[in-house]
Amino acid sequence: MTAETAAATDTHCPYCALQCGMRLRPLPTAPGGLEVEERTAFPVNRGALCGKGRTAPEVLAGGVRLTEPLVRRDRSGELEPATWDEALDRIAAGLKSTRETHGPDAVGVFGGGGLTNEKAYTLGKFTRLVLGSSQIDYNGRFCMSSAAAAGTRAFGLDRGLPFPLADIPRTGCVILVGSNLAETMPPALRYFTELRENGGTLIVVDPRRTRTAEQADLHLAPRPGTDLALALGLLHLVVAEGRVDEAFVAERTTGWEQARAAAMAHWPELVERVTGVPVPQLRAAVRMFCEPEAAMVLTARGPEQQSKGTDTVGAWINLCLATGRAGRPLSGYGCLTGQGNGQGGREHGQKADQLPGYRMLADQAAREHVAGVWGVDPEVLPGPGRSAYELLDALGRDTPDGVRALLLMASNPVVSAPRAAHVEERLRALDFLAVCDVVLSESARLADVVLPVTQWAEETGTLTNLEGRVLLRRKAVEPPAGCRSDLAVLNALAARLGWEKGFPTDPEEVFDELRRASAGGKADYSGITYRRIADEDGVFWPCPEPPVPAGTAAADDDPSNDHSAPVHPGTPRLFLDRFATPDGRARFMPVSHRPSAEEPTADYPVYLTTGRVLAQYQSGAQTRRVGELNAAAPGPFVQLHPRLAERLGAAEGDRLAVISRRGRAVAPARISTDIRPDTVFMPFHWPGEGRANNLTNPALDPTSRMPEFKVCAVRVELADQ
Repeated sequence: MTAETAAATDTHCPYCALQCGMRLRPLPTAPGGLEVEERTAFPVNRGALCGKGRTAPEVLAGGVRLTEPLVRRDRSGELEPATWDEALDRIAAGLKSTRETHGPDAVGVFGGGGLTNEKAYTLGKFTRLVLGSSQIDYNGRFCMSSAAAAGTRAFGLDRGLPFPLADIPRTGCVILVGSNLAETMPPALRYFTELRENGGTLIVVDPRRTRTAEQADLHLAPRPGTDLALALGLLHLVVAEGRVDEAFVAERTTGWEQARAAAMAHWPELVERVTGVPVPQLRAAVRMFCEPEAAMVLTARGPEQQSKGTDTVGAWINLCLATGRAGRPLSGYGCLTGQGNGQGGREHGQKADQLPGYRMLADQAAREHVAGVWGVDPEVLPGPGRSAYELLDALGRDTPDGVRALLLMASNPVVSAPRAAHVEERLRALDFLAVCDVVLSESARLADVVLPVTQWAEETGTLTNLEGRVLLRRKAVEPPAGCRSDLAVLNALAARLGWEKGFPTDPEEVFDELRRASAGGKADYSGITYRRIADEDGVFWPCPEPPVPAGTAAADDDPSNDHSAPVHPGTPRLFLDRFATPDGRARFMPVSHRPSAEEPTADYPVYLTTGRVLAQYQSGAQTRRVGELNAAAPGPFVQLHPRLAERLGAAEGDRLAVISRRGRAVAPARISTDIRPDTVFMPFHWPGEGRANNLTNPALDPTSRMPEFKVCAVRVELADQ
């Protein structure tokens, strides 16, 4: 049998929130090996894949990934191979003894935005029922929590994009704020290329002239941390130039007068002084945005990963509302979600304050609904817990509210968390740490027990992409004998801790329970089934299950169902008739600019901003194990302007030390005019001396609890003097 005739599996990439469609075909010459093929019929990427997607099967190889459990039998010793029973017994004993000695909230759980919906749902259920703990959050908090908070406040509902990506080329103008999607999700760039080919315009807001900014009709390069002032300045000009859509504001919004007053305090010359963006560019941006019939604003981590991220996103939403660019065809505000299941991962209970269906833990009706599905008394459910960084900061503390044991699943905070050296210290201070991962990450190396779990191509499950499209990622190959799924791990731990039932290992069975738990919630999946997803290339939520007519089968996948009963079509486009608020109107947010938590000083005179590069992903735990990707991006660097390099006496490739109030990182200089002279940039994919998150500031947004990854004050010097 040849590769051309071997059975192929249609599935999705394991990396970013595009969840690009791909086809996997077994390699007959390499048992267990897979070849990636284009899947042109899938509407999101239409066959296009970046290097990360093309090389994804390389992480499945036995020499790259974990294939047997590891335990540390002596706290000062090394991790050693163990049986599954020994490893699971040790985890159960560690969690149980901590809970009995210090209380249920002394046990914490930290999840990941790459977990399937089924795993995220089960992890939240396990934490709240089996452990009885409120202490659960996930690394998706670091992704788009500010956009989620702002979207919920303005529209009553948070979904990354309230419209399909296919709408982007058909609008008139897009303002893309703080996104370098040419490197972070390259297949999406074609939508913006098509936008310009169709006569539309692209405005990119970024302190750097990135590969994405090079494609723009207008590039605005504000000082880091001033996106809020920029948005307010644009809204000021909209008012001053008479470009407000008065009819839309009157008919479909509330709170305009307060928001208008706040914007009018940010006149163009003031905004130029704050942001560094010249007034003529501000006026050009307003003209380009307002003149077409339709337009969009899309934000990403740039404006969101700030201690004022919720207000910053709110200001961009205000711009959309004031100009009637929301709740209408081909117009709106959207967020470009980053992680593979960053959207679904928070919708179903992995986030500190949420229950499945995007219900809130503090809502008694929500508690009653979910408790009914789980078969428990609502009073059993704990209340909201700590946000991600606050949870990490509480680890290993010998205090009444300290977290003494942690179950870490699909995350690598030693590299990815702000103030990373401090987070590493907190992980080392734990009484007990268990990690479930596919590779021996930097965080897993600190664990008492490490469990090798199955990966994307070795299991079936659903994910929700940045459009709100629920997708089915299918199993294509058998995992190594020593690996088990995260669902099997949680089932086994639950049984050891006294819960013999309620934690199935079959993902479709879990999804059917998730459907019931989400029914009636904001993120209602109850009308979505595995069969529908497979047949329709995904289904957009909300998708409630319609009432079942008398005499028809209740379940879509019931063999006796003739499928004559109506089904909800899903909701590709939100807010066209009304917003998801009680009165159906969108809410303006009266916000004003304020400085970042940390501004440059004489001792720390330069801004630092961080981000990603094309060939690596997140903490690099997987992509750093792929030869082709490492050859393209072998290590960290410091991007700086020639004028700053001249002041430092630095040449290309010189080792530079970047120092903040929290730590130090060292990496080679990369000198470029593509960055502001007052700013340096570092990618955050690497551990060791180039760990950029040694420097970043954990100052939190008061609403979203997002850390301020995108701006802090540093000094830069030659490392070897």
